[in-house]
Amino acid sequence: MPVPNVKERLLEAVRGLPEDATVEDAMERLYFLAKVEEGERQADAGQTMSHEEARKRVLG
Repeated sequence: MPVPNVKERLLEAVRGLPEDATVEDAMERLYFLAKVEEGERQADAGQTMSHEEARKRVLG
């Protein structure tokens, strides 16, 4: 199965919103999906950190 292009993924995301969704809802959903894709690219490139390292960064 081929990977959908950006336009297809955007349309799918918008179609999945409830009928009463606002423009802000759509923007939040698209931003979330963009961040997930960015994280997946980083993970594929080996740019990850352990849970402990993340915890240290957050807690200082």
